[in-house]
Amino acid sequence: MPVPDNKLQRAYRVRVSAFLACTGLLLCAGFTGSQVIGTLHRLDAVEADRDRWQHADEIIAALGLHNGATVTDLGCGSGYFTLRLSPAAGPNGTVLAEDIRRLPLMFLRVRALLRHEQNIRIILGTADEPGLPVGTVDAVLIANTYHEFAHPELILRHVRRALRPGGRLVIVDREPGPGGAEAGEHRIAAGVVEGEIVQAGFMVSARTDPFIQPPDDNPWWLLAATRP
Repeated sequence: MPVPDNKLQRAYRVRVSAFLACTGLLLCAGFTGSQVIGTLHRLDAVEADRDRWQHADEIIAALGLHNGATVTDLGCGSGYFTLRLSPAAGPNGTVLAEDIRRLPLMFLRVRALLRHEQNIRIILGTADEPGLPVGTVDAVLIANTYHEFAHPELILRHVRRALRPGGRLVIVDREPGPGGAEAGEHRIAAGVVEGEIVQAGFMVSARTDPFIQPPDDNPWWLLAATRP
């Protein structure tokens, strides 16, 4: 029995709609994929330039890591330090990469996968709760992030609880300009941070101020401390 024309037309419209929907999804996926690839290339280029002045090896050395260590990159962003901490912690170690922003963590997850770094654990924290495990962390790095803390005393309390006795805390950040730190300047004085970490119960073991001099920017300082 022949199929009525209206049924043929409906079936045709369904097939066309399905085809157009699939095509749209593929185009969106391709566009998104090209954006991700472009962003990954830009990250690599920015970090290659950063390698020239950041002194990443010295910062990592200050953490005193060993194979099997558990280290936290607090405020990890897209993973500049996380990806360098991964081999330092070794195949038996763990890098806890924490940030409060989902998008940088997504890119870090992709980068870790592409580089076959299997000891990185992603943690989505909040502004006052980084979500670190208690009493299991050997070292914490806070690089270019401390100045962003709205309540540093809360973060330091969580960091102290996360660290094992004798665990190390290393903070690296920008020194304010001659006029001091102003709102939105994304800088903080080493002396201010030193006072806060001492009040939080840490023992300062080293202060290098200035530590590095990036091109066209204020100097950075480094503080190293231990949890008694």
